Amino acid sequence: MSQTQNSELETQHPNSQNIKNNPKIMKAWAVYDWANSVYSLVITSAIFPIYYTILTTAYNKKEYVASANEVQEIPVRNLITIFGESYEPDAVLSFSYAISFFLVVILSPFLSSLADTIGNKKSFLQFFCYLGATSCMGLAMFTGMNNVFLGLLFSITASVGFWGSLVFYNSFLPDIATPDKQDSLSAKGYIYGYLGSVVLLIICLVLVQVVAKGAHEQNLFIRISFLLTGAWWFGFSQYTFKHLPQFGDVKDKLPKDLVLLNYKNIFKRHEEQGGFFEVLKDNISFYKDIAKESFRELFKVGKKLFADRSLKFFLSSFFFYSIGMQTIFLMATPFGSTVIFPKQDEKYKLIITILVIQIIAIFGAFLFSKLSKKIGNKNVITIAVVIWIVCCLSAFSLNKENPNIQFQFYGLAALIGLVMGGLQAMSRSTYSKLLPENSMENTTFFSFYDVLEKLAIIFGMLIFSVIIQKFGNMQYAFIAMSSFFLIGAILIRFLKTKI
Repeated sequence: MSQTQNSELETQHPNSQNIKNNPKIMKAWAVYDWANSVYSLVITSAIFPIYYTILTTAYNKKEYVASANEVQEIPVRNLITIFGESYEPDAVLSFSYAISFFLVVILSPFLSSLADTIGNKKSFLQFFCYLGATSCMGLAMFTGMNNVFLGLLFSITASVGFWGSLVFYNSFLPDIATPDKQDSLSAKGYIYGYLGSVVLLIICLVLVQVVAKGAHEQNLFIRISFLLTGAWWFGFSQYTFKHLPQFGDVKDKLPKDLVLLNYKNIFKRHEEQGGFFEVLKDNISFYKDIAKESFRELFKVGKKLFADRSLKFFLSSFFFYSIGMQTIFLMATPFGSTVIFPKQDEKYKLIITILVIQIIAIFGAFLFSKLSKKIGNKNVITIAVVIWIVCCLSAFSLNKENPNIQFQFYGLAALIGLVMGGLQAMSRSTYSKLLPENSMENTTFFSFYDVLEKLAIIFGMLIFSVIIQKFGNMQYAFIAMSSFFLIGAILIRFLKTKI
């Protein structure tokens, strides 16, 4: 093979020697965690659920609790009417998360297939990043029950942007790092993410609790925090986009008249092709074919992955413990806001608690990464899942009439922080290490991983929503979550591959 041919292959397949383990590229990849994790940890876990609870609370009624020997404030929530039926606001929030994940499940196979075909997964990463960042800023328009559906809409699109971008972001991991580097790089990404979240959360906390004077200004600065989060995500991601490689020669591979991908062409005259509507019809037909093929490819990839014994047991375990982990991750703050800190002037304690969780999570991601080198990924994941079971049972046993409930919650939060970052980082790197090395289907592989995770979340959120709506008590849901963790812990033990 000639030198010219070799050069051409390197251009088309940048996962070659000059890409893997390149310090600048690996740093750029990890920086995206610094950029986008602020949404997940500042918005989803902290500010938005608290703000949502405040705006959907009609008033606090005072009741004497004999067991605690004190008068306590009990929040009375505004019910949200949908199609003539009234629902608990936390159940609606849970349903909205489920909708966003359903959209990601529908979109990610289609887009990942397109990305693998024309080699532009960085472009899709950018699109979802910008969708999420602008939606974060849009949350600033949510001001009360009069536009609660606008707030839920931006919450859904921000979630789609965040989780959609992760499909393409995660798929870069096996492309840019060899298996021996993937655990540490995955953990590095999460550490960057938690550090960035801590910095921004502190800034937001100062604005809301120090700068703001009174409840009205606090709500104003919360909306400013939404703007800051979107700007942070958009701004810091530019470093990633500058240095991450674009796979394939996109310009040569793009069909000339594709809608959205080459949208300018659709507005040009196409007499030679039958006119505007003929071109539009061809484009629609093209996308229908891509959609059909992408889902066929998804099932084919799933069959291929589950044919491998190690991947079969890992993915099965991952599905079940993700039901618990991601559902609790999303609903922990609404639980803390309504059960543990019902008073508005106490909610800053919850933000501080979340801040501490992020700091502990940094240590947890680092600890589990180091521990994996000594006892292996399988054992580390098992330990983390067992600790999650303990957390679920502890959350169920919390008694809101106990005067020490807040201190119990702090201890539980610290334990969750320890395993949260560790299990997320180990799951990503374990899957990456089990995949075929130097594969050109990494985007599709990670699309399947992402779809499996989102299906787990949808399932978990629906269970959570039904339990809240039926019993009016989130704590019953934690028992259900613990059972899924238990199944995950059992399945991971069947993983025989030494990793």
